[in-house]
Parts: sequence; structure tokens; C-alpha cells
Amino acid sequence: MPFGARTYASAKKQAKSTSNLVPGSRQPITDAAAQEEYSKAESTMKTSVDWYRKECATIESRASGRVTPALLSSVRVKLPDADSEMRLEEVATVGVREGSTLLITAFEEDTLKYIEQSIYDAKIPGATPQKQDARTIRIPMPKPTVDARLALYTTAQRKAEEIRVQVRKQHQASLKRGKYEKHSVELEEVSMNLFFFVLNSHFQQFQKLTDRYVGEVDKILASLKKATGAK
Repeated sequence: MPFGARTYASAKKQAKSTSNLVPGSRQPITDAAAQEEYSKAESTMKTSVDWYRKECATIESRASGRVTPALLSSVRVKLPDADSEMRLEEVATVGVREGSTLLITAFEEDTLKYIEQSIYDAKIPGATPQKQDARTIRIPMPKPTVDARLALYTTAQRKAEEIRVQVRKQHQASLKRGKYEKHSVELEEVSMNLFFFVLNSHFQQFQKLTDRYVGEVDKILASLKKATGAK
């Protein structure tokens, strides 16, 4: 062949298909499978943040000195013949006496000691149960001091971090739930760009979801900080 002569490929190399390179959770967020995973992740994150919002509402109520049955919302009662723990309102009525005392009346007399223990186990600041009769417990709730309000806020801070961890774990679980396939090194440049665009778009959508709910936790905590006067 003469020097300087050009050579041409005998056949054009066929681009590889990308149809099998974007499975499961790596599909664009409009894909049905990805949307389902996204919805599951959002539901789980929302449940966690809603629980924290209710907890902070109870803490704020306590810090302000208001006494309501909601102060005992975290109490769970374990009865010997029950398969799982029960909410306090499932085994007793809860009321407020004279604006500053919680009054718990058990439906069944033999459950009172378990209710009393469950109140201790809940570790509610300032809540010390006092047995009044065979079916009744009273809990005088003192006005919170500055130190008590700070302790309440500190509790909320700890719970906030726990919720952030839960949200981030759900984020990671959702990203790992998909069945990823390795891409071929023989892919054409256009196909490679498409693959990484789809992957990056999906990741960004889940990251935005995580950032939104972590941000909600931060807002709730900031509001509580202002309400409690914490520094």
C-alpha cells in the first residue's frame, strides 16, 4: 500500500443497545418501578418526620407548662397476656385534674401495676406516678424550670438526629434496592452518556427527597428551640 494512503473500516461498528443497562431503581423517576420505590421511600420518611413533629408538639406543650393527656402519648403498656405493647389509651382513660395533674384510670384493676411501670419506663421528665386507689394513678406535673426546658430541648435534639439517621438509611436502602447491571466497555460514547444521565437523574431525585425531609426535621427543631427559649 502506497505511503500516506488512507484506510477505511470494512464495516461500521454497530452501537450497543442500552435497553438492558437501566434496570430497576436506575430507571428515570418517571419509570413505574422507580416511582414505586420513590413512593415507598417518601412514605417511610414522612412517617418518621410526622412522628417527630408530634413528639416536639408534646415537648413544646410540656415546656410551656400546659398539661394535656398528650404528655403521656409515648407510654406503651406491656401486659403479661398481650402479644405486643399497647397504647395507654387502650387500657385506661387519661384526664387532667385542676389543670396541673394527670389522672389515669385503668379499665381493669389488675393492669394498674403494669400501667404504673410503663409510665416510669417512658422516662417523661417530671412525671412521677402516684397510686391513688386500686384503679387510679395521679401524676402532678410541676411547672418546668429553665433547666427543665433545656433538658426537654436536649431530648428533642437527640431524637432529631435519630430521625435524620432513619431518613438517610431509607435513602441508602432505596438506592441499593435496584438490581444494577455492569455496563460494557464497548459502549458507544452516546450510550455511555445516556446511561450516566439516567443514573444521575435517579440519584438526584432521591437525594432531593432526603434533603427535603432532613430539612423538615431541622425546621421543627428550630421552632422548638425558639418556643423553649433554649440557647
